Amino acid sequence: MAKPLSADRMVKALKDEGLTVHEHRNWRRHHRNAKGAWGPLNGVMIHHTVTSGTESSVELCYNGRSGLPGPLCHGVIDKQGEVWLVGNGRANHAGLGDGDVLDAVVGERNLPADNQADTDGNARFYGFECINLGDGEDPWPKAQMEAIVRVSAAICRAHEWNERSVIGHKEWQPGKTDPRGFTMDSLRGRIKDRLGKKPGDGGGVGGGDGDGGGGKPAPELEPFPGADFFHDRPDSPVITRMGKRLVSEGCSHYEIGPGPQWTEADRQSYAAWQRKLGYSGQDADGIPGPESWKRLRVPKG
Repeated sequence: MAKPLSADRMVKALKDEGLTVHEHRNWRRHHRNAKGAWGPLNGVMIHHTVTSGTESSVELCYNGRSGLPGPLCHGVIDKQGEVWLVGNGRANHAGLGDGDVLDAVVGERNLPADNQADTDGNARFYGFECINLGDGEDPWPKAQMEAIVRVSAAICRAHEWNERSVIGHKEWQPGKTDPRGFTMDSLRGRIKDRLGKKPGDGGGVGGGDGDGGGGKPAPELEPFPGADFFHDRPDSPVITRMGKRLVSEGCSHYEIGPGPQWTEADRQSYAAWQRKLGYSGQDADGIPGPESWKRLRVPKG
């Protein structure tokens, strides 16, 4: 059993493991603690979202849905292998599950079959939702799988747990199928290997369908060109690379492109990115600023 990680410790643990971390909106004070216990903590639970698109998936997990208020997890792992933190405290992700499974997790033993729902999992597990349709056909990019391994390892390191403290929702609550598309035993094997290395080994994670780090150097990023650059309707490959990153973040308002000429579609797409980061009003006018540009991580040509 363990005391829950503070927001600062969670961010540090994930970044030390080489992960790209986004702190979404008011996640540090977003929780369901008034509805029940939060802790002691015993493990990490992995889910799939049954959604597509980073922006909409993150918002759903932050806000919740009718009859099930958010946060629906503590973090969302997107297809690019980046982590979006959406909750800090009790979250509506695990529900009632098998007390015998919890006993096995506490003892870090092989799991029994989950055949009852008699124990509150929201109090005892960190939850991470991974963006996937959960239909058995939607692929799991290498960067995303590597991020799942590293997220799990980061929390296990912080609490001095081993890989048997990581379970799938399908191993906790009867009738659940998530995560679908890989086995939890194979995931735990990778987590075990990761825990045998130092946290920073293997570089960082991200960049789509690549090897999620794997020793490759991180791409050099385009420095912020200044707000005036965008007011002058530039024609530059920087705009193309920016647009491609906006598309990958689910912030596209493009019907054609993106291309090198700054257009209204670029401005609207960037405004969507600013809103995704939690900006509003004049701070989400679609003209890039230094902080939102830094977080977009536009690669240098």
